[in-house]
Amino acid sequence: MIDLSKTYQPEEHEEPLYRWWEEQGYFKPETLVELGLASREGPRFCITMPPPNVTGILHLGHAITAAVEDLITRYHRMRGYETLYLPGSDHAGIATQNVVERELAKEGLTRHDIGRQDFVARAWAWKEETQARITAQHRKLGISCDWERERFTLDGQLSHAVRVAFVTLFNRDLIYRGPYLVNWCPRCESAISDLEVEPEEHDSYLWHIRYPIVDESWEGPAHPWGSGRWAEGATTFIQMATTRPETILGDTAVAIHPEDDRWNHLAGETAVLPAVNRPIAVIADEAVRPEFGTGAVKVTPAHDPTDYEIGMRHGLDRINVLTEAGEMNDNAGPYAGLDRTAAREQIVAGFESEGLLVKVEDYHHAVGHCQRCNTVVEPLISTQWFVRVKPLAKLAMEAVERGEMRIVPARFEKVFFHWMENIRDWCISRQLWWGHRIPVWTCETCNHVWSAVEDPRVCTACGGHVIHQDEDVLDTWFSSGLWPFSTLGWPDDTASDLERFFPNDVRETGYDILFFWVARETMLSLALTGQVPYHTVYLHGLIRNEHGEKISKSMPDAWKYDPLYIIEEYGTDALRYTLTTSSTPGNDMNLDPRRLEGARNFANKIWQATRFILMNLEATPSVLAAIDWQELQLPDRWILSRLQRVTQSATRLIEEFQYGEAGRQIRDFVWDEFCDWYIEATKIRLYDDDTDQATPGAVLMAVLEQAMRLLHPFMPFVTEAIWQALPQSARAGEALIVASWPEVEARWVDQTAEDEMDVVMALIGGIRAVRSEYNVEAGKRVAATIAAGDLAAILDDNRDLLTFLARLDPHQTQIAATSVPPPQSAPVVVGEVVAYLPLAGMVDVAAERARLEKELDGLAARIAASEARLAGPFAEKAPENIVQQERERLSEMRREAAQISEQLAQLAHL
Repeated sequence: MIDLSKTYQPEEHEEPLYRWWEEQGYFKPETLVELGLASREGPRFCITMPPPNVTGILHLGHAITAAVEDLITRYHRMRGYETLYLPGSDHAGIATQNVVERELAKEGLTRHDIGRQDFVARAWAWKEETQARITAQHRKLGISCDWERERFTLDGQLSHAVRVAFVTLFNRDLIYRGPYLVNWCPRCESAISDLEVEPEEHDSYLWHIRYPIVDESWEGPAHPWGSGRWAEGATTFIQMATTRPETILGDTAVAIHPEDDRWNHLAGETAVLPAVNRPIAVIADEAVRPEFGTGAVKVTPAHDPTDYEIGMRHGLDRINVLTEAGEMNDNAGPYAGLDRTAAREQIVAGFESEGLLVKVEDYHHAVGHCQRCNTVVEPLISTQWFVRVKPLAKLAMEAVERGEMRIVPARFEKVFFHWMENIRDWCISRQLWWGHRIPVWTCETCNHVWSAVEDPRVCTACGGHVIHQDEDVLDTWFSSGLWPFSTLGWPDDTASDLERFFPNDVRETGYDILFFWVARETMLSLALTGQVPYHTVYLHGLIRNEHGEKISKSMPDAWKYDPLYIIEEYGTDALRYTLTTSSTPGNDMNLDPRRLEGARNFANKIWQATRFILMNLEATPSVLAAIDWQELQLPDRWILSRLQRVTQSATRLIEEFQYGEAGRQIRDFVWDEFCDWYIEATKIRLYDDDTDQATPGAVLMAVLEQAMRLLHPFMPFVTEAIWQALPQSARAGEALIVASWPEVEARWVDQTAEDEMDVVMALIGGIRAVRSEYNVEAGKRVAATIAAGDLAAILDDNRDLLTFLARLDPHQTQIAATSVPPPQSAPVVVGEVVAYLPLAGMVDVAAERARLEKELDGLAARIAASEARLAGPFAEKAPENIVQQERERLSEMRREAAQISEQLAQLAHL
């Protein structure tokens, strides 16, 4: 046995234990087979880590993913599965490119100054540095990955998989190139995905404008824009509201709702677009929201997603008025060359001077920003590469409907189907240098376009030598969408890991990327392998601070939510336990520091409990199997039965993906039942040299050992450290990480013992409450008269336990079926059992009366002050929630006063 320090010090154990686990090969599935802990013919389990971006450090979102995934992994490893937890990281195209560009800017350089080849080399150097840091942080979190299988999305094998996937889909006509509306970042000068667009609240304006309608009295402008007379002679106008005046110049229609009586008489008429004199139609479309603005809306198909769809339905032109850098192009007429912000100001001024600006209203709304550089994103028509996803989405929905892939919690299946049913073609090209370059070549001689896995030297159609590869790179989600199978050797090495571990078992991730990533993995897996990527999708919620606010880098106390800071302050086990038990599937959690403190205290509690057990047992304690059943007392039978119950319940909950509830039940058993009740109960025998100590010693060790196995997936370090401190004879194996998961032993299930112990504990708890109420000294023994009915014999058999834990005087404690209540006593009622505690011998009456009177006087003063406050202006002027808090405070003080008055009345008769 190893001597344990007085308190658990995480920093002394975590790194050495992790290093030892890794050196022993416990993270590798092959080692489990070699040690006979798993079988090649037996069950297998695989999780592929959602690859974090190589752009910096891990945050709490990564930490909860790692904690939950490692919990699942450790559980299956202990269940005898050939288990693989495969780690890796993502090249994160636009995110990494922006970081490297910022580093270049510090040198006064741009990527264009150094060229594509040197820029990519710099990005690789950045990747090497940050990937090493991320790997170290994951190790700090204690995750049991097979690091020899670590992958990166730009690795040679994974890059080959990306090309095979692209060529396969290209040849099936599922990938095409064409103009489409995309999210465009003018700063990055690239299309970006929906996930990379972050809405930010803005205080802006709603400009109400009007366009003239062509009629018999006005056929169009006779004066130039800016003259103040542009709309002179027009008598009919259609009025609308916009938040983006700069896009007015791309309008190709005005739309109204067909049932809007305010405007439907103008349907089919022609308006003239100010500034550029473009005739545009007034059209009716049900997509228009009559309640927004005036009920009429400008339609700009090249710069708005809804307008794009309206334009498709009505065959409208798509006129782009912005350059890729966010400036107005030649289609902007007199505003060409202006920055979009300056153009907005001048267009509004022009409308005002021409009498076409009706009014301006304050308007608060969300505006999309580039996640990487915070630039306002523009919807923009751009020629890009796309995946036709409708047929792939159909495959994914059918797989979920057939039950081949389940989503936990199930309510997110509706979200999944809604997204899939309304999915648009996926833009997969990015105007970047860092990433998988699109494997498409064009021949300058014959204009032939083709895709290939290997770089071609000549045109496949005419044999020409002047060929060029597409300059764009693929969306990061394309390569990460192949992650469940590309990391296992697809498409070439299919006889080893792919055959053994694909499909994966679980995809654990946040619900916020169910569509962006899980949907893509599912569609690509079904299209390329014919199988779902995994059988279960487990979704966790977002982590917020203790006030329920979203955690962001801009918070003044953001540092305290850094996982590494939390680990340093509380220990890895405290962080992992808090993250895995503080929420339910699919729901957000608030990270309260008090929970972290509680988890740290829990680790220390079981450490000190172990220390007590080891200090009070023989060097080689008896094993439970050698103990005679007849030697077991009620607390022994009770704790062994409760151990079976919690083992059964925790196993069922983990299998049902209710990890939080499983962890909470294990904690309640270990702390509340084992430490606070059973260990205390054993002290009667452990401290008495004349009694049998082998039985409680064997039970203590058996329960501790099995409890550590139950707790290990939640708190791996402290449980392994305790396990290593146990005698060799008391633990099932050399390492807890590969010990077997506990099985329920039916012979120890004893409902009678549980029922009887419940009565004993409730009675002790009631007596303790009375002692506390009357401020009885902790060490003072008090008398008791107990009327126990049919339970008298049971309580009498456990008299020593009752008197020891309730601090009763054994010589003045009477237990019988019926008893006459002594005068002036405090009753404790537990079902049919009533214990009477005589007050005269329990308290110093004069001192207690003086204490209670002083406390009552103080309460009376506070009650009077509160009543006066509520009767005055405070009740009318203060916020309702503050007033309600004061009312509740007054009610509580009155309750306390009534209780004290009752106690004084009882003391008055002594």
